Amino acid sequence: MGMRDATTPPPDLRDPVIADLIVANAREYAIIILDEDGVITVWSPGAERIFGYEPEEIVGHPVAELFVPSDVAAEAYVLELEVARAQGRAEDSRWHLHKDGRRFWGNGATMRLETGNRRGFLKIMRDETTSKRADEQRVLLLNELNHRIKNTLATVQGIAEQTLRAGQVDHRTRENLTERLLALSKAHDVLVDENWAGADLETIVRQTLGPHAEGRRFDLDGPPVRLNPQQAVSLSLTLHELATNALKYGSLSSEEGTVAVTWNVALDGQGRRHMNLLWSESGGPPVYKPEQTGFGTRLITRHFGGESGGSARLVYASSGLRCILELPLSGPEETPILNLHGP
Repeated sequence: MGMRDATTPPPDLRDPVIADLIVANAREYAIIILDEDGVITVWSPGAERIFGYEPEEIVGHPVAELFVPSDVAAEAYVLELEVARAQGRAEDSRWHLHKDGRRFWGNGATMRLETGNRRGFLKIMRDETTSKRADEQRVLLLNELNHRIKNTLATVQGIAEQTLRAGQVDHRTRENLTERLLALSKAHDVLVDENWAGADLETIVRQTLGPHAEGRRFDLDGPPVRLNPQQAVSLSLTLHELATNALKYGSLSSEEGTVAVTWNVALDGQGRRHMNLLWSESGGPPVYKPEQTGFGTRLITRHFGGESGGSARLVYASSGLRCILELPLSGPEETPILNLHGP
């Protein structure tokens, strides 16, 4: 196989013959040239394939004919040309009209064109309807899943309340269960807003502590951190348990009491990311280590232990309760596994 001599200049893409070959064979792309008024002057084979018009049917017509009626009325095509004229380039992703009247999702850009005596615009676009439909179907299914999960949580909450009430279970126990389900629901709301791609740690903290924040002081500080869905749920339930305990027995049971929630991210020697979070109470009544381990403590320590690679420590300091959470962030194998069951 021969090789090009290093002294031979590379092909000049500005050569009209080469440019014509590129336009003629780029059939996955509509390549359209407009004059300064937005009238179509050049129509590539790719444009013919995507829009359905043969050159003699569309050349000389305004580009507005390629837009849907609502965009024509809003003069979206005029704005696109104005942006391209002022900034050199205008992105374009919208539904367009095929010759047969069906709509397709076109994605591309319009660029200001100045070559020799020619002034106008170059519009390049491709049909991405298949991926757009797939995205819409994904969003539809995700919304349906979110709706079903919220209904399920509401149903579980109702069943639990009625069952415990019928069994004459102490109202405080019923309230504790209801509040835990609400905390789970709030974490779910944050994940829904992010399309289950994960959640921002500070958003989870604020959402979870919101019901407890009125008239009380929380100090939050830490860099941006993204949590995966399981981590977000685990942290939300943990913070709920800590806040509930602080209201009943800790710093939030006192008007002078405060809670500081701080966190940081670091890398270990192998470059794996992990997060340290500190819950620190102060200004409350004296703190004593309980004689028995309650459900909340078991829930907290099990979220971040075992196979998760993380850990949770509760320190009953004289100044107030401290909870230190360590959470790996780098891989799914390091994700905390939520375990609400006893030994």
